Amino acid sequence: MDLFGFGKTPHPDYPLGVGDYAQGVREIMEKEKMDSAVLIGHSFGGRVALRLAAESSLVSALVLIDSAGVPPRRGIRYYSKVWLYKVKKALGLRVRGAGSSDYNRLSGAMKGTFVRVVNESNLPDCDKIKEPVLLFWGREDKDTPLYMCKKLRRRLKNSEAVVIKGAGHFSYLERPEYAFRVVRAFCKTI
Repeated sequence: MDLFGFGKTPHPDYPLGVGDYAQGVREIMEKEKMDSAVLIGHSFGGRVALRLAAESSLVSALVLIDSAGVPPRRGIRYYSKVWLYKVKKALGLRVRGAGSSDYNRLSGAMKGTFVRVVNESNLPDCDKIKEPVLLFWGREDKDTPLYMCKKLRRRLKNSEAVVIKGAGHFSYLERPEYAFRVVRAFCKTI
């Protein structure tokens, strides 16, 4: 299945949040008459899986692979750039080079969705999840660094982590056979 704005599923003409994506997955599960499922989410898909698990009884377990959802550590340089951008914009000055490369590749309502999603934390969702959770993470992940895995591990009461040395943000593609074996073994315990 694809999410709104990905693959063949069009994005509506208004910005969405993580909850909207979770609702879309819930609707598909209900349409397919799924009583429960193990959700596997990579990166943004992990955000969606976390929200759905926090809000629905349709999730029996989670596998989060290099998942997003933990607010990044940001220093003074980041906040200075944001402040300068806002000042220039308020003064009507032209602002160049603002926003990430991911943001700048988007258009229309998808830009609004991106802003909403990246500024949303899934940590409150973690406190509501009682189901088993497997965290599968690349030690060298630069997009969702290992500290995010550790934070999720502490917040998710029924979780285990598998960290892959030498793997990055796409750890499951870098070590597909190992990922398959680990996920299969995890599912057998549920």
